[in-house]
Formats: sequence, C-alpha cells, structure tokens
Amino acid sequence: MAPKQDWEKYDKVVEKDDDEKIVALDEGDIALLKTYGQGPYAKELKKIEVDINEIKKRINEKIGVKETDTGLAPPNLWDLPADRQRMQEEQPLQVARCTKVIPGETEDDGKYVINIKQIAKFVVGLGERVAPTDIEEGMRVGVDRQKYQIQIPLPPKIDPSVTMMQVEEKPDVTYGDVGGCKEQIEKLREVVETPLLQPERFVNLGIDPPKGVLLYGPPGTGKTLCARAVANRTDATFIRVIGSELVQKYVGEGARMVRELFEMARSKKACIIFFDEVDAIGGARFDDGAGGDNEVQRTMLELINQLDGFDPRGNIKVLMATNRPDTLDPALMRPGRLDRKVEFSLPDLEGRTHILRIHARSMSVERDIRFELIARLCPNSTGAELRSVCTEAGMFAIRARRKVATEKDFLEAVNKVIKSYAKFSATPKYMTHN
Repeated sequence: MAPKQDWEKYDKVVEKDDDEKIVALDEGDIALLKTYGQGPYAKELKKIEVDINEIKKRINEKIGVKETDTGLAPPNLWDLPADRQRMQEEQPLQVARCTKVIPGETEDDGKYVINIKQIAKFVVGLGERVAPTDIEEGMRVGVDRQKYQIQIPLPPKIDPSVTMMQVEEKPDVTYGDVGGCKEQIEKLREVVETPLLQPERFVNLGIDPPKGVLLYGPPGTGKTLCARAVANRTDATFIRVIGSELVQKYVGEGARMVRELFEMARSKKACIIFFDEVDAIGGARFDDGAGGDNEVQRTMLELINQLDGFDPRGNIKVLMATNRPDTLDPALMRPGRLDRKVEFSLPDLEGRTHILRIHARSMSVERDIRFELIARLCPNSTGAELRSVCTEAGMFAIRARRKVATEKDFLEAVNKVIKSYAKFSATPKYMTHN
C-alpha cells in the first residue's frame, strides 16, 4: 500500500473518534502559519532593508567604491596622470637634525643649519607648511631631496625596545592583595603617591620630594607585587625595566637605553620607573683585569647620572628592587639618588595569617579553617611560600576528588611545602645576614 493512502486510513480512524469535522488548511491558513514567530512589521522591515542595501550599492558604484579583494576602485575610474603628479609633488623626505637656528631680519626669513648623516651640512629655509615656531635647535626634521627645505618636525628618536617597556594595561593587583607589609606600603605611598597627588605639602615645607626608593629583602616577600599595586593605583605612566634588559652586547648601548628611558619618561606628565633586579647592573665596581664588566658599569654610571639629573626630572619617581642590597654600588645607594630604602622582611604571625586569608579568598575552602594555626606552623616563611601552601592544599583536595579544601589539606600542604622543601628555602641565608 502506498504511504499516502496509509495516512488517509489513519485520518479516517481519527475522524470516527472525533465528533467535530476537521477542516483542511487552505492557502490563507498556511500563509498565516508561515508568519508564526515574526513581528507585525517583519515583512516590511525586510523589504526596506533590501531596498537600502540596493541603494547603497548603487551609490558606491557611482562614487567608484567597489567591494573588491584588493580594496581598489575599478580600473575605469583610475586617474593615473593625477596620481603620478601627486607622487612627484610629495616625495619621500630625508631625516636630518637641525643643529642651529640663524635668526633673520623678520621671523620668516630665518635660516636653519641641518646635518644629514653621511652626506653633508646645509643651510636651508623652511617649507610652506612649517612655521618657524615649530623648529627648535637639536630636533629631528624631515627635509625634501631637492632643496633640502624643512618640511616637517619629527619626534625624538626612541628605541622601540625602550617604548615596549611601558606598561599599558594596569595590573590588577591592589594594595589589598599585598599582605604582611603594611608599614612598607605606607612608606612607599608617602614617597610615590603624596608628591604626585599633593605637591603643595612639599612646597609649603620647602623640601624636595624623595626621588628614588630601594625595595630590598628576601625573594618572595612582595617587592614586585607592591610595585604592581603602585602602578594600579596611580594614573602616572608606569615603566618597568628588568635590570638584565639593560645589559647589551655593544659598547654604550646600555647607557643609551637608560638615556632614552629617562627621555621618554620626561615627555610624560607623571611617570614611575621601576627597575626590577637592579643588582644585574648596579653591582659594586671592581677591576677584574680582563675588562669584562666595564660595559655593565658604564650602564650603571649613566643611571646614576640620570638620577642626579642635570636636567630637572619633574614628576619622575624611580623604584628599584633587589634581594642583594649588599652587592650594590655605594654611589647608587647614597641619599639624593635613592632617598629611601624600604626593607621587606619576613612577615610576622599576623602578616602570615593575612597572606593565607588573601590567597584562600579566591579558593573554595571550608568556613572554619584556623588560618592562625597554619600560620604558626610556617615560621620564617615568605609570602611566596605561603601562596604555595594554599595551591598545594588545593592540589590535595583535587587529588581526593573534593570540591572544597579542608583544614587537613592545609596541614598536609604545610608538611609538604615548609618541612620537606626546607633545603630549597631562601630564608635561612637571609636570616644569617641580619
């Protein structure tokens, strides 16, 4: 039996059961069903949208804009002679340095001595689009290739590797995320935030705000973390430099980078430069006979020079962090260069409890964990080790296929991280120093 007839057979059975006669859907009903779920004006809107796209397409064709893979207009609209003429008018410029401004009788007929590298020096005039006030001595300019007239002033040359050191996105660390160093944060904020936010206090007292701060202490006590919190808090530009980045292969490269770094900082309204691991370049000077360390020392001397600043440094604050303050050169450490030295020591019991709470805040843990008890079991441990304890407690919970870390997990983590990793601990060495 054909399927259609089969269906009709079933229909008849249903008809018998039902008292009412079922009416078949006519064309009008089907059209109505097709509009199910559409808004009252959906059809009209669709029509208008199609019309708009059609009109857009016609307009673009008239203008000469055509959607192509290359983004070029169609060849029938090309005007090659006009393009060629424009190319000849706007020739590529050469980069020169304006070494001297010779004033003329009036402001407009002054002359400028320019120096083009590897070519020669020229005395030239200004192009049509440049005003005499735009050009200063010592700045880079763009000159044309025929008359060498100055066509455009250029910004100072700064190495791309230096521009990359600028921290664009603010770190998401706030002062609330740094535990166990309340006093240190206060000292830092006094030096960094007060001069930027309330400079009149220093003016009224007649003192210069401190220029530089040295953060020192064992590894893992929160030096870099504090710097990140400072970067988050102030609206100043934050530049982060790792000491080893300034150690370069060629003579004078590191020193040039330091110079360009401060030049870039001066162009900002307010700026904080953070030198991390400064002992890479700031080690005490000594002569090893082979002259291998000279380049690093030159970089440090340039840094010292910039800190003294023959040019006024304005709103530039310098932070440095190291865990070996004893190796730094005395010339770098003296007041006037680094005015304040903030020690990040091992956190006390209250600090350790606070650090554990901060890290447990983002974890799924049981309500009544005695963090103070766990903190007592971790004597002489740094913030980094306490963070490791929290992570390890989470690992124990995962291993046991639980969704919440218990106090037992934390105690096992203390046994593992603090007791069994004791031989890797950085703190005993620092304990003997103090």
